[in-house]
Amino acid sequence: MSLKNNFNKIKYYFRRYGFLSTLKKILKRIFHIKENRKTNIEQYKIWMKKNNPSSEKLENQRNHKFDIEPKISIVVPMYNTNENFFKELVEGLINQTYQNWELCLADGSETQNKELKKYYESDKRIKYKFLNSNKGISENTNEAIKNASGEFIGFLDHDDLLPKEALYEIVKAINENEEVDFLYTDEDKIDEEGERFEPYFKPDFSPETLECNNYITHFVVVKKELIENVGNLNSKFNGAQDFDFVLRLSEVSKNIVHISKILYHWRVHKDSTANVADTKPYAFEAGRKAIEKHLERIGRNGIVENGQDVPGIYKIKYDVIGNPKVSILIPNKDGISLLKKCISSILKLTTYDNYEIVIIENNSEKQETFKYYEELIKNSKIKVLNYNKNLKLDIGGKNKLVNTNIDSIDKNAIYENEEDKIINSNNSNYVDVLDKNVNENEEIKINNNTKKEFNYSALINFGVKNTRRRFHSSIK
Repeated sequence: MSLKNNFNKIKYYFRRYGFLSTLKKILKRIFHIKENRKTNIEQYKIWMKKNNPSSEKLENQRNHKFDIEPKISIVVPMYNTNENFFKELVEGLINQTYQNWELCLADGSETQNKELKKYYESDKRIKYKFLNSNKGISENTNEAIKNASGEFIGFLDHDDLLPKEALYEIVKAINENEEVDFLYTDEDKIDEEGERFEPYFKPDFSPETLECNNYITHFVVVKKELIENVGNLNSKFNGAQDFDFVLRLSEVSKNIVHISKILYHWRVHKDSTANVADTKPYAFEAGRKAIEKHLERIGRNGIVENGQDVPGIYKIKYDVIGNPKVSILIPNKDGISLLKKCISSILKLTTYDNYEIVIIENNSEKQETFKYYEELIKNSKIKVLNYNKNLKLDIGGKNKLVNTNIDSIDKNAIYENEEDKIINSNNSNYVDVLDKNVNENEEIKINNNTKKEFNYSALINFGVKNTRRRFHSSIK
């Protein structure tokens, strides 16, 4: 990384977090990052040895015939493209085990690099267009999309790489998932010497997580019809144009599929965003505005703020609709110390007032536990129920929840009832705040984008800062 990039990072953190936080971050990097990266790379090498496809497997992929074999158009915006990187990109596509693809290049460089000609003329499936001017990342990409004739369009940066099995796995997922129109994969980074590191294993699709951070990034492949529906990349969000694009796609997609395999290598070099992502404050502001527009489109009201001290992370403070009652379930068996901390945290930190705490007593034996219960029920917001297999929870007045297994409570389950919502947590953690997490009539998209109505009033999982993100990991 260049001195200029390091200086830009320091300047950015200093402006946002002040002197002490910036100094701590610098010291942490100096004393830890090199050692930790070395250890992580060694561990990742072991993982790759176990998980990378063998030569035999790759050969089997080359010989495999799918029922559906769509053409995949890979669109690449170019700008002063490095010859070595471009050579590797082209070779990576030519060596794909699935061969029904085309490469659509849109070059926004000031002058045409004649050294690249031998690569983009090496295969008739490669379409090259020199734009005569740099229209910016969004419009350059849109120019490449115009040349795409495939049923699906994949997005690749001009210095990044696809492993040989990438398109095979994409088409395999298309064949296995009905109506899929949006696919994304896991990814890692690769340096100039070809060493891979920092694997990024992503969750399945979660609209709530996406509203906090563009966790999808690479590799994205989208049905052309879906792009025609939502429109191309929007230059108003340059710096976060991919985030805005993914948000718009997710709003109307029929079926979003996550392929949990590393099928994209994000290049790290001195000028790449993989290396200097947090040197561009304008990009983070563009990301915040993209979420604001997303909320407008889906009819939600809230304030979008920057998240913690990690650039590109956001937090939405949703407007509270009405005054719905929230029931918080806490299973307990003689865990007085933990339970006290949990209850105290809720009572002290919660600014939203219309809630109740339901302690589910699960075969406690200590007398002090029951004495503590007697103290707690003096508070009108707290009740204690004894657990049994057919326990019917009379919560909030009009609920018909039957909880049949205490184990399901311990797994942070969220249950549906008629009016008010029941939120569950293990008492070993603490609540942050309930305020601003109360919402109604939320349409949730889960896993393969199947729509389910939950009409929930609140979402609380103790110990999780971004409680709404946890929701999607708890219902599978």
